[in-house]
Amino acid sequence: MPTEQPADRGGPSGSGADLHLELRGPGGKRDRLMRALREAIASGRLAPGTRLPPYRGLARDLGLALNTVGDAYGELVAEGWLTARQGSGTRVARRSTPLPAERPSRAAPPRRRPELDLRPTSPDASRFPRTAWIAATRRALHAAPHDAFAVPDPRGRPELRLALTEYLARARGVRTAPHRIVVCAGTAGALHLLGLALPGTIAVEAYGLGVHRAFFETGGRRTVPLPVDGRGAVVEELAGAGADAVLLTPAHQFPTGATLHPERRAAVVDWARAGGGLVIEDDYDGEFRYDRQPVGAVQGLDPERVVYLGSASKSLSVALRIGWMALPERLVPDVLAVKGPREMWSTSTDQLTLADFLTRGAFDRHVRLMRRVYLHRRDLLVRTLAERAPHVSVSGIAAGLHAVLTLPPGTEADTVRAAARQGLAVDGLAQHRHPDSPVPPTDGLVVGFGGLPDHAFAEALSALCSALPPP
Repeated sequence: MPTEQPADRGGPSGSGADLHLELRGPGGKRDRLMRALREAIASGRLAPGTRLPPYRGLARDLGLALNTVGDAYGELVAEGWLTARQGSGTRVARRSTPLPAERPSRAAPPRRRPELDLRPTSPDASRFPRTAWIAATRRALHAAPHDAFAVPDPRGRPELRLALTEYLARARGVRTAPHRIVVCAGTAGALHLLGLALPGTIAVEAYGLGVHRAFFETGGRRTVPLPVDGRGAVVEELAGAGADAVLLTPAHQFPTGATLHPERRAAVVDWARAGGGLVIEDDYDGEFRYDRQPVGAVQGLDPERVVYLGSASKSLSVALRIGWMALPERLVPDVLAVKGPREMWSTSTDQLTLADFLTRGAFDRHVRLMRRVYLHRRDLLVRTLAERAPHVSVSGIAAGLHAVLTLPPGTEADTVRAAARQGLAVDGLAQHRHPDSPVPPTDGLVVGFGGLPDHAFAEALSALCSALPPP
């Protein structure tokens, strides 16, 4: 019989780790137990080195006699499936080899990720403030009330809604209150809810994220494009668009990079007031401005006509899946009605941690640090292109985590393919253009400089320059 290990009192039966075994097939109880253990080891469910429950505890859990489990353990040790040492308990032998994994079908090979990624999708994951986030998590969990671990409130944790109210007022000029903020699963979650809550037609910028348009269209809403120029969306055309609401990225238009001109900011609010319309403001990277102080939110001009959207996706990480809406008073019940009685995606613990992060200034410190990091990368991008591809113009670089490269007509698709051959992923402007846009397309690339870590950025820039068309 193998050496018995001290009982682990962590579980109700005192048997330590749970072990799922099905004692099936012919033979006595000992034979069926041995067969089940061999199968678990051979299939890889019990990896080499895994510590098994004490045989006394396993006997209790499986309703077997003590000697039955002890004899099975002992025989498997003799066969080489298990090892038993004084003080170490019974473990799966290190030399046991699980069955090889099933080979993937030739018809569906795994998709290969690009080696270098300059798409404007995310911030630098290697710069996530792990130490500060862990400290904030500890403080937040220590101070959390018991209801933080119950069914999550669809409005979001009150601690986070209060922290956001104070931060948004200070940093973005947003005028709101905790009861008018609804926490959601990023900007995508916010647009999904608004697509269900709002009636009618939605005007969108002629260049923008197709997935954002899709949230409205999936909900049965029609989208109509507004032209975009160097002063942002041409909101003057809203009067004839027949739209009930308009989605804008005024601080840093995606993807062109333009800032909505002050006259147009005022004009879009006047349009909403005059006709009972609604402005949806996506402030996706408003914290990152390099030429001067960040442009304040349009929402501050009229909180009852503007829905303000923000998230942690660009400032911290897309993996957090935390976003927020500062809503007009009249829209709060409608949004909560379509959201349902509980929060389904954003965890209470992450919300509590972000609240601590905001109130203690850790968020501001991280944003200031990353602003310097991204400014350095932006400058390196501009300098490299000036040296190696001076015929390619760069725009949209006053803010955010991406730039637009204007290409000669008819070269965009070939350039994207040339970059892919070098293991470089980059977006073409065409993929962000509304299919009904009346404005002729412009050839160009949308180049993100936020996602790659520093050590890979120079290599990616070299591959980009090699893919660009000649003068």
